[in-house]
Amino acid sequence: MDDISTVIAELPEKVPGKPGGVAVTLSKNVAVSLARVAVNSLVALVLPAYLTHHLPATTYGAWVLILQLGAYVSFLDFGVQTGVAKFVAEYDARGDESGAGRYASAGLAIMTLAGLLGFGLTLVLAWQVPRLFHNMPAALYQDVRISVVLVGCSLSFGLICSVFSAVFLGLQRYSVPMAISIANRVSFTVVVLVVVFLHGTLAAMGMAVALINVATGLLQLLAWRKMVSRIRVSIGLVDYRLLKEMTRYCSLLSIWTVGMVCVSGLDVTIVGHYDYNQTAYYSIATLPTNFVLLIISSMLGPMMPASSAMSTRRSPSEMGDVLARTTRYSTVLLLLTGLPLLVCGFPILRLWVGPVYALYSFRYLQILVLANVLRNLCAPYATMIAATGRQGAATAAAVSEAVVNLGSSLYLASHFGAIGVALGTLLGSFVSVSLHFAVTMHFTHQTLSISRTQLFLRGLLRPAIVAVPSLVLLPLWWSSSYIPPSPGLVVAWSVSTLLFAWFGSLTLDERSKLVRLTKNRLMLPSPS
Repeated sequence: MDDISTVIAELPEKVPGKPGGVAVTLSKNVAVSLARVAVNSLVALVLPAYLTHHLPATTYGAWVLILQLGAYVSFLDFGVQTGVAKFVAEYDARGDESGAGRYASAGLAIMTLAGLLGFGLTLVLAWQVPRLFHNMPAALYQDVRISVVLVGCSLSFGLICSVFSAVFLGLQRYSVPMAISIANRVSFTVVVLVVVFLHGTLAAMGMAVALINVATGLLQLLAWRKMVSRIRVSIGLVDYRLLKEMTRYCSLLSIWTVGMVCVSGLDVTIVGHYDYNQTAYYSIATLPTNFVLLIISSMLGPMMPASSAMSTRRSPSEMGDVLARTTRYSTVLLLLTGLPLLVCGFPILRLWVGPVYALYSFRYLQILVLANVLRNLCAPYATMIAATGRQGAATAAAVSEAVVNLGSSLYLASHFGAIGVALGTLLGSFVSVSLHFAVTMHFTHQTLSISRTQLFLRGLLRPAIVAVPSLVLLPLWWSSSYIPPSPGLVVAWSVSTLLFAWFGSLTLDERSKLVRLTKNRLMLPSPS
């Protein structure tokens, strides 16, 4: 990503024992992380397109709910991966491998408990399937229960093993966990496609996915043992004092995790409970939205350990400047990936999953894209305050968004069905961004020293100029009788949006740097 390269080019500090410094390390990690996005995006294109054409909507909806219920185990992470990566990054920067290992071991102890909780949660959810989804065809209950147990238990095992990948993240060696993640997604896709092609049951699909999850967990353990076992991780190394410190750090992140469950982890389940017949269509609408979030998280993921390391050497004003630039680039990226789904979402869905799914999914897609673009405007800020240990200041915003999102989704879903869940997500997004600017940033000014006005003007308002061409088309793409724009209009919109991004969102100096960078990559001779 060229815009990220501008930030990276301005991070000259050296990381002990790592040639090239933060700039080279962060650049490589962003590139690797985006490679994972490319693979996940391919999976998100291929798998739903095949399943929606080969499974009845009720069966596909059941499969989506199986994955959703199984994924609740992943939320039992309690922020431990982030905590392990943070402390390993800090102690590795100091050259203290023993300290890094003790913190990672504390994380392993917490994750072992989380894994056991995951097993129990899985069994409870499987038992309650008929009560949760009373409108689901009764013939599917048995297979759904079996699949929930298989998928949930395998993810519980993977939860424990994820500590070893967190060590790699802390060492800023993103290539290893990203490669494992890519292998997982590709294998997941292949086995599901094969089972469906052979007309297998939902239980067979669950078994195949469970085997892939267990293999992935073992691969994480093996990679740690072969490559970075110098960072010792063992239950026997757990130090009670460090365990308390890790628990205290993760307890605040766990509030964020609970908030994330309320914001994005319960929506499909709520739709399945109140409006089961719309489950398949709503889930399709969430996938392009997840694509936008994947890009942003992949861009910001490497910023976590990098920010932890930088905070030990940079002043608050310098950290604030990094925040402003990262927010601006993140906003541009959010808009460039989200706006096409608003303007051309219907033809994209029709080409991808067919006209029936496009017809029922498009309105959900519009609302969810708006909601997630809005709530992720503050994602760089949230990443950096977590990296610097100030996540407690954001607790009020996280809790408020979760309460508003969940409460409004439940209320609106009970009255209006699936569309109410999407509207609840949009309301929660407004609350999140508003509270970050109104409250949270006041308490983190000493860590990230930048005025809220400057962050708003430089980080959000300036890149928002990218949306001007889309606002012109607002009456068209938000109309209840949506008419897809003509090819000529799409080309004009695309070109004008990119021109606004190039000339409006980037400074002259940044454009010059990107031109030079592009020439160097293409090995073009510089003009004499």
